[in-house]
Amino acid sequence: MKFFINLLSLSLLINLSFYSVAKQPPNLLIIQTDEHNFRTISAYRNLLPSAQGDIWGKGNNVDTPNIDRLAKEGAIAMNFYSSAPVCTPSRASFVTGLRPYATGAPSNGELLSKNVKTFAHVLEENGYSTSYVGKWHLAGHGKYLFDIKYKAGFTDNRYMMTGGHAPYFHINKNGLKGIGAKQASKLPKNEIIHLTDYFTNKALEILERDKNKPFALMVSIPDPHTPDHARPPYDKMYEHLKPIAPISMSQKYSPYKPRWAKGGDKNDAKKFNPTPLIQYFGMVKHIDDSVGKLLSFLEKNNLAENTIVVFTADHGDMFFEHKRLNKSVPFEAAARIPFLIRYPNLIPAGKVIRKAYTTMDFAPTVLDIMEVKNDVPFQGLNAGNDFSNDKKLIEDNRVTYYEQGWVAAVDNRYKLILDVKEKPWLYDLQNDPNEQVNQYNNPTYKTVVERLKKSLFEEMKKNNEPSLEKTFQL
Repeated sequence: MKFFINLLSLSLLINLSFYSVAKQPPNLLIIQTDEHNFRTISAYRNLLPSAQGDIWGKGNNVDTPNIDRLAKEGAIAMNFYSSAPVCTPSRASFVTGLRPYATGAPSNGELLSKNVKTFAHVLEENGYSTSYVGKWHLAGHGKYLFDIKYKAGFTDNRYMMTGGHAPYFHINKNGLKGIGAKQASKLPKNEIIHLTDYFTNKALEILERDKNKPFALMVSIPDPHTPDHARPPYDKMYEHLKPIAPISMSQKYSPYKPRWAKGGDKNDAKKFNPTPLIQYFGMVKHIDDSVGKLLSFLEKNNLAENTIVVFTADHGDMFFEHKRLNKSVPFEAAARIPFLIRYPNLIPAGKVIRKAYTTMDFAPTVLDIMEVKNDVPFQGLNAGNDFSNDKKLIEDNRVTYYEQGWVAAVDNRYKLILDVKEKPWLYDLQNDPNEQVNQYNNPTYKTVVERLKKSLFEEMKKNNEPSLEKTFQL
């Protein structure tokens, strides 16, 4: 009899132990890159038509096995967009769940309003250790500065940097100074460190410190942003490749080109140059290896199952499509960003989501996935159920929008671009993935235009966008 009582007690103890583990609050690790073209992530290329996945020629790209793991073991969103395809407004939307105008930082270099709540504030209030490492770009135009007074809910912001994209830090008695590759080459190796390595190392230190309590850590890596310089050995890793110009650069345009696509600034690409692209591939590989270090830490410390890992970016990079470099335009390569999320305790492995989201949708969605209740008046969509339900494929034609002077309404196939100084443009991204043919006046697309426009103005009105509905009403 005593044996059976002991056996029952042991069984009860084991069950209680499992219940305790299951009810532990999930951790959160966000890895955000800067100016990251989604096609350089092989998990995306594997789900794209070959002509789109191999836009610089077959085989001319980089493999990202560590980032890909998040898609294999979690979910990949195929239609995730920047709320505005430049750094500050996109990042502001990401942390607040608001439209750029409502964050106080709708343009580059502006300051995030202290009157709005971030997802970090919510997690801090719920007992999480909240930390931020890397580029912030929500505290003015300063570069390589770390003493940021407003923490935005991130209790530990010692390694939150204002901005800047120099490849290296010079470590000296006065702290850190951002320097270029040429200057770094003249200094002793023990006095320099690449920014990706520095911020990855600091992230690992924080994970070690917080591994035994609920944590939320956001790691913002300043690469693969210009000046497109990879550190050794990544700088030589892809020299054997022979990238070619994207089709939208090499083919003749239609007689009329929209105002918002003309450029006329430093983002114009007069001719194709493969050198920065090869360096870009090296930077992406460097990032992927750094992601591998972070994932390895979680596994070695038995944190992988109960940690939500997100990989995303603030905006993309055109890299010669439509004769453009960098961002700031409504084209896919500038505005569409990677978004991969793994949470083995809830999100089915191998899930593919074909539904339009923007960075504004992140905060309410992740808090829902974490089951953290809040009363924050987010403007973004709570898409938690899209990621957590049992379906392996989500296909939904929800309409959302992003903007930067112009406004682009998108679903998982179509894009309507409105600009007060330009005629309307409609792209069918399924039949015209290179965004070259304006279908706005094509009678076949009349119902599509009406649906996108109606949804767009409804969303603008709901979000209290300043005068946008009146401005863009046609």
